[in-house]
Order: sequence, then C-alpha cells, then structure tokens
Amino acid sequence: MHLFVQFVLKICYTIIAVIGVPVNLVAIVVLSRGKCGLSTCTTRYMVAMAAADLLLVITGVILWQISWSYFPGSFLDITPVCSLITVLMRAATDCSVWFTVTFTFDRFVAICWQKLKTKYCTGRTAAVVLTTSCILLSSKNIPHYFTIVPEYILDNVPWNCVTFLAYFTEPEWLGFDWFDTVLTPLLPFAVILLLNALTVRYILVTSRVRKGLRGESKGENGSDPEMESRRKSVILLFTISGSFILLWLVIVIDFLYYSIAGINPADYNESLFTFTQVGYMLRNLSCCTNTFIYGVTQSKFREQLKSAVKYPVTSIMQLINKQNN
Repeated sequence: MHLFVQFVLKICYTIIAVIGVPVNLVAIVVLSRGKCGLSTCTTRYMVAMAAADLLLVITGVILWQISWSYFPGSFLDITPVCSLITVLMRAATDCSVWFTVTFTFDRFVAICWQKLKTKYCTGRTAAVVLTTSCILLSSKNIPHYFTIVPEYILDNVPWNCVTFLAYFTEPEWLGFDWFDTVLTPLLPFAVILLLNALTVRYILVTSRVRKGLRGESKGENGSDPEMESRRKSVILLFTISGSFILLWLVIVIDFLYYSIAGINPADYNESLFTFTQVGYMLRNLSCCTNTFIYGVTQSKFREQLKSAVKYPVTSIMQLINKQNN
C-alpha cells in the first residue's frame, strides 16, 4: 500500500508540475497586460498570487518532489541545497497564502468601505502591501534553514534533509512551529472566513435597500449595474478563498492532530503518513487552481487567454503568407 501511495503521489506531482508552470506563466502574462477589465490593484494582487504559485510549483513540486522521485541522489539532495530549497518553498507557500488574504481584504474594502476604497484600493497601495508582506514572510522562514540536519554523511558530504527531533520536543521550537502554522494557514483561515462573512452580510443589507429604493420590492424588475459589478467581484473572491480553504483543510487537520496528541509526525503509521502526504499534495495543487478560476469567472480573462493562445498561430500564418507573397 505504501508503494502504491508513493506511485499515485508521484503521478499527481508530475501532473501538477506539467500544468502548474504554464498556467501560472499564462496568468502572469495575460493579467499583466491589464486588458481583463480589472482594476490596477486587483490586477497586481492576482499577478502576485500567480507569481507566488509559480515559485511554489518550482520549489515545492519540481525541485523537491519531482527531483526526489525521478532523480534521487542528485546535487539537490545535498543538505545545504535542499535546506535552501526548503526555505524558498516555505516562503513561497506563505506568500501564496497571504497574498490571497491581502486580495480578500482589498475586495472587502472595495465592496464594504466606499469611503476608504479611493485611498486604499490603488495600485500603489497594492504594491506596498505585497512588497512588505513578501519581505516579512521571507524573513520569518529563515530559521527553518537551521532546523534541517543531514540524514547521513558520505565522503564528508551531508546528504538529504530531515527535521531534527528537538523541533518536536523543545519548547522554543514547539513555539516556533505553533507560530509558523498559526501564521500559515490558521490565521488566514480565520481572516478569510471573517471577511467573507462580513462581505456577505453587507451585500445582503445593501441589496435589500437598493431593491427598495428602485421599487423592485413591489414587483418592478430592472438591472442594477452596481449590484452586478459587486456580484462578479464576490464570485471571484469567494471562489478563490473557498478553493484555498478546501485544499488546505487536510494540512490544518494534520497539524491540530499531532499538536494536540503530542505525536512526532516521523512516528506516523502508514495511514497517518498517507493522510499527511495527501494533504501536502492538495496544498501544492492549490497553486494551480487560480488560473482556472479566472477562466471560469472572468469573461474578459477568457477573451485575453484565447487571444494569447491564437497569437503564435496567427503570427506564423502571417509570416508564411508574407513569404509566399
């Protein structure tokens, strides 16, 4: 069963790598053109999320999972190298999660706080928030480099990366583990759920008021551009945040289990090990979903995506026709 699970996870990670890199690159290119009908701040948050997801695919899937599965014993398995990959992977994970939180807060302000919207929901504010978040989150993950020890030493070269046992027993490292997991993803879970609940409450209240003012409560029908715009924003917001919560849920359950039960994950039985590995796979899968969400919820994104796909073909056809003429 253990070998079968490893085989399935190997296939899943291969699919994530094959899909994750191009879809995030496409999302970055399409969104950066600024022709998707989105505000500047929303575009910057989406580009930042796609960039963080791309980095997570490269570090967490290709350099970590794929290299271990297909190329065991490569230079990537040397302890200092895989320790650096671990730090980059955790930093990319944190940025991916917290960029989702900052995007959620930006949409909350845009929908619910009209007075603050003009000052906060700007491209400059988005750039400052994203840059500050990236620097702080990257700095927070530096201690992870020192939690890694080699599994064995061969010809004075340390190989493989394992977490030293004191990480799960010593109070200072237990505290750091709690801080690390509360920061990502427990606190984001709570913040996203709270902001979404407040957004829904605000929309329901304002919707009733606007319907009353427009006479729709008396049976008159009519389109409301403002509410339609909010509806599209909410669909995008809830789809992205809902996908994040679902795909991270297994990791959260696993952390709560080994923390409350006082169990070292290294001592997991086969069932718990499989549960944990599936959780990591789903977490990495989350870095591939946003582009598909954009395509489903945003018609202008679909149009720009079609144009981007057709562009190489039309360019080649034009070049051929030009040479023939």
